Formats: sequence, structure tokens, C-alpha cells
Amino acid sequence: MDLPFGVLAVYAALAVWSVLLVRGLKKRTFGLFLVFGIGLLLVLNVRYLIEGAPAAIAFFIGIYDVLDNIGLATGEGARALASCPDNACTVWGDYYVQHPSWGVAFHDRFLNGPEFRTNLLYAHIVCNSIVFVLMHLQLARPGGSARGTWHRALGRISFAILTVGTISAVWLASEHGPVGEYGGDLSAYGFYSMSFCVYGCAVMGVLAIRRGDAALHRIWMIRFAGAMWGAFWLFRVMLFVQGPLLRDWEAANLLVCIWFSAPLGILIAEVVRRRILDRRPLQESAGLRDAPAAVG
Repeated sequence: MDLPFGVLAVYAALAVWSVLLVRGLKKRTFGLFLVFGIGLLLVLNVRYLIEGAPAAIAFFIGIYDVLDNIGLATGEGARALASCPDNACTVWGDYYVQHPSWGVAFHDRFLNGPEFRTNLLYAHIVCNSIVFVLMHLQLARPGGSARGTWHRALGRISFAILTVGTISAVWLASEHGPVGEYGGDLSAYGFYSMSFCVYGCAVMGVLAIRRGDAALHRIWMIRFAGAMWGAFWLFRVMLFVQGPLLRDWEAANLLVCIWFSAPLGILIAEVVRRRILDRRPLQESAGLRDAPAAVG
């Protein structure tokens, strides 16, 4: 068997990323963690444009094959595992012939589905990847008297691109009803909920700044960033960790991720904002007040 070095490289990257997360929690600063996550997201998403959807999906499934098959004897299966024709939906060759059933359905839908469905997927991936990068630029350089025009222009561009990406996602989700491996209608409504969390936070941020409330705008855009991180990264991490725990219930793993990843992302962002981000100005101003006394 030829080892899928690309998947092994992803595992190595996740290990490094975990170290950066621990470092960030200790130092209460997450710059390196965020930059690494953005870079890894782009690497994973660009594969769709370079290799095409079916090959990129097979690579994606390969990431989950290891944990989803852990502890199973040769030839042993589970309700949430399935095989695909000629084992074409994985990069592990014949080493793994059972794959997460959602992955098998995912691969088949874009290998044998209409071109329009694939184009919707590309539009969703491209738009959300662009917005993912731009939102960090926006948060790192908030609007002010010196850079307000730039910030507003970039915000309008980001919101327009996000709208296209969200419409594509909702359109794709509207076709999930007959797909039992995804969870049927529950998956469709779950993706609607996820889109509402992401787009709703962005809309609330836009409405706040149009009223001139910059403080509330900042709060909602931090929540929006949390929803985006939840919908992409928390979704995938949960899917990875829960695979072997929920493989006896078809679609259970995927449904948990669909329904809870974006809200959890918002919750985490809110905790980070309250406990870290909102305290920094107070700490810095306190340090400035103490400085003259220290010098004297």
C-alpha cells in the first residue's frame, strides 16, 4: 500500500496546531493559532479547485478513515460505515474498505451528480474561503478615522461574497432530504440553521454599524468569526473525534456536527471576547496609569 502522505501531513499539521492552541491558552494570545488555521483551511479547500471535487472529497474522507475504523477487526463493519464502488472514495487503497457512510454519499453525489451541484460546491468553497481570510483582516484592523473608508469597502465586499457563499450552501442543503446517510431532512434543516447562525451574525453586525453603534458591531462580528470557525473547523474536529464513538448510529455523528458546530463556535467566541479581548484595553490602560508611578 502506498501511504497517503498528504493525509499524514494533515495529521502532523493538526498536531502542530494543537501545540499552538495550548500555547495560546497559556499566553492568552492566539495569533499563531489563527494564522495556522487559516493556512490549513486554504490548503484543504484549494484541493477542490486543483484536483476536482471527487478527488478532493476522497482525500477528505481519508482523513476520517483511520479513526472511524479504529478497533474494528478485518471485515467488521458498523451502521455508520459503508463501502463505495471499487473503493474509489479513499486514498488508503484496500487498507480501508469501510468508510463513513456520509463520506461515501458525499463522494457519490459529486462524482455522479449534475454539474450544477458541483459548481454550487465550488462557489460555496471559494466564497467562504475568501470571507474567512477577509474577516480576520477586518478584525485585526478595525475601522477608525484613519482607515474607516478602507474598512467599510472591505466589509461591503466581504458581505457580498458571504451572501453568494451562503446562498450556495442553502441551495446544496435543500437537496439533502433524500440522503439518508446525511440524516435526511434533519441534515437539511441543520444546515439551514448553520447558515442562519453565520449569516445572521453578519447581518446583525451590519445593522449595528449602520446605526452608528461601533461597539455592538464589533461584538457581532466577533460572533460571526466564531460562527465561521465553528462551521468549518469545529465541525471537522467534532466529526473526527466523534467518528469511532457514534459509528453504530448512521448519520448521528454528522447531525451532531451540523446542528451544534456553529452555535458552539459563537459561544466560544463570546467567551474569548469577554474574558480576553474586552479586558485588553483595561489592562493596557491600567499599565499606562501605573507607568509614571513606577518611573517616579
